[in-house]
Amino acid sequence: MTYQETLDFLFNALPMFQRVGSAAYRNDLNNTHAICAHLGNPEHSLKCVHVAGTNGKGSTSHAICSVLMEAGYKVGLYTSPHLKSFTERIKINGVDIPENEVVDFVEANKAFLEELKPSFFEMTVGMAFWFFAKEKVDIAVIEVGMGGRLDSTNVILPEVSVITNIGFDHMQFLGNTLPLIAAEKAGIIKPKVPVVISQKQPETFSVFQTKAEEFKSPIYFAEDYIKVKRSGFSSSGRPEFEITDAGKKYSIEIDLYGNYQEKNLAGMLQAINILKTLGWNIEESAIKTGLSKIVTNTGLKGRWQILGKNPMVVCDTGHNEDGIRMIIEQIFEQKFNNLFMVIGTVNDKDVSKVLSMLPKNAWYIFCQATIPRAMGAEDLAQKAFDCGLKGEIIPEINEAIQKAKNLASKEDLIFIGGSTFVVAEINDL
Repeated sequence: MTYQETLDFLFNALPMFQRVGSAAYRNDLNNTHAICAHLGNPEHSLKCVHVAGTNGKGSTSHAICSVLMEAGYKVGLYTSPHLKSFTERIKINGVDIPENEVVDFVEANKAFLEELKPSFFEMTVGMAFWFFAKEKVDIAVIEVGMGGRLDSTNVILPEVSVITNIGFDHMQFLGNTLPLIAAEKAGIIKPKVPVVISQKQPETFSVFQTKAEEFKSPIYFAEDYIKVKRSGFSSSGRPEFEITDAGKKYSIEIDLYGNYQEKNLAGMLQAINILKTLGWNIEESAIKTGLSKIVTNTGLKGRWQILGKNPMVVCDTGHNEDGIRMIIEQIFEQKFNNLFMVIGTVNDKDVSKVLSMLPKNAWYIFCQATIPRAMGAEDLAQKAFDCGLKGEIIPEINEAIQKAKNLASKEDLIFIGGSTFVVAEINDL
């Protein structure tokens, strides 16, 4: 098989939630267990950090990976979805899995996969575990795809589990209240394995506390241990934070520019603290350097990423209520004359709440990602017009961006987002 034939098999023969939505969702781990058993249970040989949450789990996973890399470890990183290339999902020390390894995996296991008919995600999780075990990584950071309890990644026994923010997303699968969603995320808590909760939220506190007590798992609400305060920008222009940890104060800078990273930092740092207590050798210099080089070390994209200046052009993959709220707050911290919003979304979410939050004094250009799950630009525009927003429809994403650039002056701001899949199609990303 060529690499393109392999990708065609992955994307077409097996359903992919990011593309088709609910048709790809599995509500048990049977296929994942079957794949892992077929592969010789590579997950049993892996030391892991497991990261779940509604918002922040991708940034947290990349940050912990970067710190561990700076500490000298060989680090696997499994995340989803990818933005530009399938190989982004599976990395070792920031380098994508080689295309020939993807081909080799599918060729060696194709007959089994065709018989089992697993989902796209189930199969890629198996590929990640196989590759990390084959390459003998020291530790792997594994990001949950969706939820936790029934997520395909939830067959590992990690060194530490991390659960970030809990917000409203994927409610048709996870529940329509924060406690119900938290209960699904809490499914990654394992007996006697420490768990870090990045944000202490009143609606979800007892859910995590009860689950941890049931499993005799040490639980750490990160903000009880580590205080994080934004202090401006460093001399290199990166966001800087003052950290207070066990009475010790120090400053760090981080190369992710989203304000929401302030909510992720305590969880990142507490997870690293726990790894240190478990015998992982992570010096303070590795923590500081790792957090200042997350993008450089891991290739993370799409988190308040500045694509241009004069006019300022920013993209962000945030797409649910909490994510959009933080993005809007950060937009209005910038200095600009006029605001242009290039926005697209998916068709299996109630977008009314997000649309009602968006600023009325912006000009919107509604677009549509080239996936089956995308909401039609016309449908999105009509819903937006009903909410009092003003704008126009240009379905193709890069044409929409170019139109915004044509309309904007040097003092204006262009934001691109609403969906991970809109950001994924930006040519300049």
